[in-house]
Amino acid sequence: MNANQLISMFTRLVARRAMTWGINKGLGTLSRGKTGSGKTGFGKSGLGKRRSDAQMQDLVRKMRTLLRLTRR
Repeated sequence: MNANQLISMFTRLVARRAMTWGINKGLGTLSRGKTGSGKTGFGKSGLGKRRSDAQMQDLVRKMRTLLRLTRR
């Protein structure tokens, strides 16, 4: 293996892990319904309705399953 292959392999590894971490972090935030600086986000709708915690956890579970399937 030459240096170029090693560098590209390491870069792919780091990028994949960073992307997975970011996706999981975002899904975790969505499932808890956090919104940043008072803005309306996915956790809260403009009409003041909230999805139940069970619905959000189910949605996150489905998204993680989908993510796992698309990685293969």
